[in-house]
This record gives sequence, C-alpha cells and structure tokens, in this order.
Amino acid sequence: MSRIAYVNGRYVAQRDACVNIEDRGYQFGDGIYEVVHLYDGRFVDADLHLARLERSVREIRLDLPMPLAALRLVLAEVARRNRVTEGLLYMQVGRGVARRDHAFPKVPVPVSLVVTVRRIAPYPASLDGWSMSVITLPDFRWARRDIKSVNLLPNVLARQAAREAGAGEAILYDPATRLVAEGAATSFWIVDAEGTIRIPPLGEAILPGCTRAALLAEMAAAGLRAEERPFSLDDLATAREAFITSATSFVKPVLAVDGRPVGDGQPGPVTRRLFDLFARHVKGGPRNRAA
Repeated sequence: MSRIAYVNGRYVAQRDACVNIEDRGYQFGDGIYEVVHLYDGRFVDADLHLARLERSVREIRLDLPMPLAALRLVLAEVARRNRVTEGLLYMQVGRGVARRDHAFPKVPVPVSLVVTVRRIAPYPASLDGWSMSVITLPDFRWARRDIKSVNLLPNVLARQAAREAGAGEAILYDPATRLVAEGAATSFWIVDAEGTIRIPPLGEAILPGCTRAALLAEMAAAGLRAEERPFSLDDLATAREAFITSATSFVKPVLAVDGRPVGDGQPGPVTRRLFDLFARHVKGGPRNRAA
C-alpha cells in the first residue's frame, strides 16, 4: 500500500507529494516541526507536543494553519489512512510560498502544513540491547535552541560525527563553560557521583523535551526526585549512570561517553526503574505512586 501524506489541505500518495520550490521552509528553514509517538493507536503526550508546536510558531511570529483540534483530526486521519498503530507522526509548519526574500512576505501567504507517518517498532520489552554509547562535541547551534525549528544542520553534522565514531548520539556542550546542554536530538540525564538524578535546566539554549517533561511528571508521582541543575563534562567522568530521552529513544541507557564507560558500563538501577516507569506511561498504565 502506498504511504499517504497530508500536504497543504490534500491527502496524497507520499511518492507524489511535493512542495513549491519557493516554499520558505525549503529555502530558509523558515518553519517548525514536531514528532509524536503513536502507540497502539494512541498518541503519546500529544498535548505536550502540540503545546510546544504552538509555542514555537508563536516565537517565530507564525500562525498555525488550523486550530489544534482540527490538527489532531489531520494527524489521526494520516495514521488511519496509512493503517499505522505503532509509529511516528511528523508534522511541519512553514511560512508558505513567496518570492525569495529573507524578510517575511509583505503580503501574508497561506501557511504550509505537511504531515507524514512511518512505522516503528513498539516500546522495547526490556533494556537488553536497548543502550548506546555517545560522544561529546562543542555546541555551535543557533542561540534559540528552545524553538523546534527545522534549521537542523548543526544537529545533522553532530549526529553524523557520532555515527562515524560508532556512537548513537552526540552530547553537546558549551565550549566556553564546558556545561552540557543536550543531545543532537535528545535530552541528556545523569545520575551523579552522589546518586542524584540531574538534567540541565531549561532556557533558550535547550529544547523543552516532551518526553523529558512526561518523565519528570511520572517521577514526581512515583516519589522520585530529579534536579534540574547544570552539570559539566567533568561531572560525566564521575557519573554513576547516564541516559537519554526522546519521543523515539524513550528512556535509553548511555553506557560509554567518548569511549569511557559510565559507571560499570552496564544499565544502572535508576535507569532501569525509569525505563519501566516510562513504559507504563507509554502503554497507558497506572502511575507507580509512592506509598
């Protein structure tokens, strides 16, 4: 069966889908995107993703192409037409088609919207084989990393460097302060030398990850404490555990950083518990509340 995409008001075969050569998303990266996990026919953390989409378009002075309620219907229809119940929905909102000029079009043009879906494997049953190594790289992205922009060239180059090093992700840090920010496409956490779960605090330099937010909420409900507090490359050397989170990685242990084992080089007890906690969240199960 041919894959179906939604492109500016029409459902079309993905092989035939196209955008205008003067689409500003194509020429300038003038747009925003979101990715939503679909599990057993249910969107995971859709409210968080759509709220972030709404915030991101507002930050670049762009209107949504339709109300969020209507956008939810489009997402559901794309999934239905493709018969996908385990997958990833990708949506991209751009400023539209206009004569090439860096400034916004003088006369507003229709906002563009593209939605696609692809199948993925379901949430892994266990941590066996669900882990990775990472490398660290200086962070040379633009200053507003809190906006989920389609301008991803630095992220692409960082991921490629990780792949060429035999790693699964690149962890980015401020070259001046050596403070860790996040992964090229993930949020990055550690369990420090004292056993505290830590993640860098949000700000303009860090994307507010939806999986991060969902996991923090599940942890709070389970009586688990995490500190949103900066940590440096030096802290990585003494960390007991490390892991990443994202809509595609869920909770994934990091076993080595720049070739050096994290802790004993195996998934640690904290990461294992958080993996199970988030699995229940993805599958719609009850929260593991503290007694």
